[in-house]
Amino acid sequence: MDFLNINVVFYIVAYLVGSIPFGLILAKKFAGVNVQESGSKSIGATNVLRVVKEKDPALAKKLGIATVILDAIKGTLVIVIAMMMGLSMETLWGIAVLAVLGHCYSVYLNFEGGKGVATGLGVFIVLIPIPTIIGAVIWGFCAKVLKISSISSLLGLVGVVVAAIILNDGVGVESNAPMYLIAFIIIYKHIPNIIRLIRGEEKKVA
Repeated sequence: MDFLNINVVFYIVAYLVGSIPFGLILAKKFAGVNVQESGSKSIGATNVLRVVKEKDPALAKKLGIATVILDAIKGTLVIVIAMMMGLSMETLWGIAVLAVLGHCYSVYLNFEGGKGVATGLGVFIVLIPIPTIIGAVIWGFCAKVLKISSISSLLGLVGVVVAAIILNDGVGVESNAPMYLIAFIIIYKHIPNIIRLIRGEEKKVA
């Protein structure tokens, strides 16, 4: 029963920590803008960069980078602590899913949120590091060439999943379902971007 209780505690903490809208907080505090009211209205780094750039380009880059790092760390932190406490791999993947859900559907923002890319990176780098590094390289290359954040992120995500399958870098549980679920959540949150991509309306990141 104690083991079950500590799992539940970590699930709750993962969701609550994942829900922290760092992009919104940073943009409000340091640039005086509400990213939920401008641009794509997302709390993620790309929208922080785009919205703050209109006011202060130099500050926009700093806040964008800080948002990526903090959104990734909130995905990593709870998992690392849970690992140190010896919790099972099944529990770690449950924590990962809930951290991403928290970012995408934040309890602090009436269940609105970001796209989950940075938080997904944060959990994947701990649980499937080699496929995640491969995906990050793909993302970096596509971002530099295409300069479209959404498609670069999605291609990087696909790279992570495909690399994990090809390398047989198992997720540590009997099924790859947790990894697929995280990927589905991120792709689902990108549906508006995918529609704009099809229409040729998706904006580039300068």
